[in-house]
Amino acid sequence: MKKIALLFLMTFAGLTYAQVDGPLNPEPGKCYVKCTTQPEFSTETVEIMVKPAYKVLSVTPPVYKWVTEKVLVKEASKKYIYHPAEYKTVEVPYVKKEASKKYKVIPAKFGSDSKSLEVYPKTGKWEYTSYSDCTSPDPNDCKVLCYVEKPAVFKTVPVTTLLSDASVEEVPIPEVGATYKKKVVSKPAWTEEIEIPAQYGTIKRQVVDVPAKVETKEIPAVYKKVKKTILVKPGGLKVWEEIDCGLVKPNRINIHWALNSAKLSSAAKAEIDRVILPILKSKPNVKIELASHTDSRGSDSFNLDLSQRRADAIKNYLISKGISADRIISKGYGETRLLNNCRNGVKCSERQHAVNRRTEYRIIGD
Repeated sequence: MKKIALLFLMTFAGLTYAQVDGPLNPEPGKCYVKCTTQPEFSTETVEIMVKPAYKVLSVTPPVYKWVTEKVLVKEASKKYIYHPAEYKTVEVPYVKKEASKKYKVIPAKFGSDSKSLEVYPKTGKWEYTSYSDCTSPDPNDCKVLCYVEKPAVFKTVPVTTLLSDASVEEVPIPEVGATYKKKVVSKPAWTEEIEIPAQYGTIKRQVVDVPAKVETKEIPAVYKKVKKTILVKPGGLKVWEEIDCGLVKPNRINIHWALNSAKLSSAAKAEIDRVILPILKSKPNVKIELASHTDSRGSDSFNLDLSQRRADAIKNYLISKGISADRIISKGYGETRLLNNCRNGVKCSERQHAVNRRTEYRIIGD
C-alpha cells in the first residue's frame, strides 16, 4: 500500500500525533511532504571530426625556349685540278625538342559515414499505478509501485571519410627529332690538291627552360561541436521536505483569464514568477498540483476543456522556466466546483461569476 505523502504534526491538549515512517525529529505544529528526489544532469560539449584533412594538388607544365646552334653542313676537303673530289649528301639526325614529362592530378575521393553519439543517458524512476482487481474500499490499498526506465537517446551525426588521397600520375613527353643535310666526300681529289674549307649553318631547337612542378595545398580537417547530457546523480530517493502548512491546501493565484481564452498574459506570467516559481526552485524535490475552474456560462464540456487548457498553459510556462514536467500535475475541473450558487440557469453578476473563475495550486507528495 502506498504510504501517505503528507505528514501533519499537531499539538492538542499536550499530545503530539505523528504518522509512522515520518521524518526524523519532526517539530510540533510543522508540516512535511514526502518527495522523490530528481535526477541531476550536467551538459558538456564534445568535438568530433566530420571531415578529415586532405591535400589539393596543382601542376605547372614545363616551359620551353628556342635556341640557335651552329652546325657543320659541309666538311672540309681537297680539290685537284684535274681530278676534283666528288661528294654525296647525307641526312644527319639531331634532337629538335628534348624529352620531358608532365603530371596528371588524380583528385582525392571521399565516402559517407555516420557516428552514433549518446546525447541523453538512460534514466529511471518509481511510479505508482492502480490495479483493477482491488477489492479494498481504500484506494490507497490499490496502489502498485513500479520502476519505469527511460532508454538512452542517441544522435546520429553524418561524417565524411577519406577513401583515397589526391595523387599525381607522371606522363612522359617524348623528344622530337629532325635531320639536316650534310655533304661528305665520296671520292677525294687525286691530282693537284686544293683545300676546300668546311661550311657551317645554323639550326633552331626548343629546350626546357623551366621544368614542370607540382604544388601541394593542405586542407585542414573540419570539426563540429555537439552538446551531450550526462547523468551526474540519479533520482528516485525518498526524502521529507518541510513546507509551509498553508501550501498543502488549495491556494488561489491571482490570474485574470480573458473570456474563453487559455492564453497567459504578461501579468499572469509575472504572477506565476512571483508566487509559484520560487516554491518549485527552493524545493527541488516537491510536486505541485494546478487546478483551474470556470464559471457556469458555456456548455459543461467546453468549460471542462477550457479549464484543462488553462491549467496546461501554466504547466507549459513553468516547464519553459526549467521545471521538470513530472513535478507538475495540471487538472481542469470546469464548472464542477462552483464556490457560490451561480449554476446553469441562475442569473448572476460578472463579479459573482469571477469568484468561480479561478486557478489554484497546492503542494503534493510523491
